[in-house]
Amino acid sequence: MIVYPAIDIRGGNAVRLVEGDYNQETVFDADPADAARRWVEGGAEWIHLVDLDGARDGIRTNIGAIQRIRDETAVKLELGGGLRTMQDIDEVADLGIDRMIIGSAAIANPSLVTDAVSKYGDRIAVGLDARDGKLAAHGWIDQTDVDALEAARRFAESGVAHIIFTDIHRDGKLIGPNIDALRVMVETVPTDIIASGGVGTLNDVREIRDTGAAGVIIGAALYRGTVELPEVIRIATAEEIVE
Repeated sequence: MIVYPAIDIRGGNAVRLVEGDYNQETVFDADPADAARRWVEGGAEWIHLVDLDGARDGIRTNIGAIQRIRDETAVKLELGGGLRTMQDIDEVADLGIDRMIIGSAAIANPSLVTDAVSKYGDRIAVGLDARDGKLAAHGWIDQTDVDALEAARRFAESGVAHIIFTDIHRDGKLIGPNIDALRVMVETVPTDIIASGGVGTLNDVREIRDTGAAGVIIGAALYRGTVELPEVIRIATAEEIVE
């Protein structure tokens, strides 16, 4: 299982939100590249980037910070937030981003996903962010009646290689992931599922690993120090010593 340390960028800073609430923001790094370097030093092979301004407003104002991370790190990067057209996706790909995540636009415009997969193959992921099993969009502000599991199945059938599944109610709270919902998705959706939201302890990482998830995104737990990245990686890759 791949570990994706998260860097959420708003106003040029690396921040964390609680349940995606823009009014519950904590700034952890004035320069997101500092966070990136820290995760690389901890052993990360991938970093998960989110342009929060892009996700909410559709305007990608954090390109400078993203470009700096790309220039200063050699690990693979995936990026979501504000990718709503093929032009957006092309521009991000041109920055050297390894994987582009389509979120809100996947719900509103499924044909964009089909076109993007046709052009970029497994470099495309879809982000599905759910409250009580139903998808939210536009920085989690707009709630829909779209069932997350059904949407995941449709995108998998259309060739999407990676689906990022976030339980919004747990995001940023360190209260543990929604293991039951994650397990159902992993067992019934025929593509790689990456879990996000709620990780607070090393045991949470073990539980996610044991569902068969392909990856886990961790943000708040790393920033607040409830887990350390090298330990998370050892558990995720089943290299821990069990006494």
